[in-house]
Amino acid sequence: MEHPRRDEPGGEPSGFPVARLPGDPLPEGQGTTPQQPPAGSSHTLPQQPPAGSSHPPAAPDADGPSWATYSAPMRGADDSADPALHPRFWEAQLEAARRGSLAWGFAAFFVGYGAFYLAGQVVSAVMPSRESGFDPADPPALGPLLLLVFVPNLLLGLVPAIFSWVRGNGVRADFGIVPRLRDVKVGLACGGVALLLSFVLGLIMVAINGQPPETGISRLMQGEKSVWLFLFALFAFLGAPLTEELLMRGALWGALEHYRVPRYAILLLTTLIFAFIHQEVWRTPVLFVGGLAMGAARMITGRTGASVIAHATNNFLPALLLFAAAG
Repeated sequence: MEHPRRDEPGGEPSGFPVARLPGDPLPEGQGTTPQQPPAGSSHTLPQQPPAGSSHPPAAPDADGPSWATYSAPMRGADDSADPALHPRFWEAQLEAARRGSLAWGFAAFFVGYGAFYLAGQVVSAVMPSRESGFDPADPPALGPLLLLVFVPNLLLGLVPAIFSWVRGNGVRADFGIVPRLRDVKVGLACGGVALLLSFVLGLIMVAINGQPPETGISRLMQGEKSVWLFLFALFAFLGAPLTEELLMRGALWGALEHYRVPRYAILLLTTLIFAFIHQEVWRTPVLFVGGLAMGAARMITGRTGASVIAHATNNFLPALLLFAAAG
């Protein structure tokens, strides 16, 4: 039996959902309940709602709450523009609707941070002090210790990745970890803002409080240039942004978003936790203002890839100066 075409009168066959663009007229008698493209469809919804859309918010019904209620986990993407939603967040809302449930993100966050904390205690116990006679200019001793510093950090990203592979659909689908061109643009812009704000605030804090106290890690970096120090700086530039963003703006953000926590509340909460997990009291205000800009990249695009780019942009200059100042 040949089904009527969609553009013919009454021509949408039952049982064959069709993804509508925002602003398309709806068939008579049909509400604005969410519609999704059929499995395997290559059709993608637009990133922005049409200007001047007059569609009212979808009313709650038996299929679940509307986007406007923000009272339950996200279901499907609405096929009409929500006038209560600022166009800036339309792209992120569609991304959240496409991905599967990230309710397991809370467990991934707590397990990941717990593993990070325990590993950090072990590393701190074996880190040499200045009084122990350790020579930081000795590459055979310096190298392994420099890399050992980042073992706890690796767990921040490894645990959410394992949860995603076991409970979710993989890091690419769950977190949007592979950056798109738009993620690169937004990430570079937000990362530049983060770097500028952190630099200015850091200067103000030094002027008020003086130089920050020396740490065990800073003593390890007082040696000559070596391949170990280069790997340390490279991880600070690329590795740490990836692992930390998978935990903070990936697992934790996704879990809060799943339960419809307001966007700005998620931004502030994840930024506070991001600043505190570094366990560097002196740098906490600097980490907070920088984290706000990094989180903004995630909030705008709905993808962790953008916040990874922003984080790496923020870390690039400090990592470069760290390596250049050695020796």
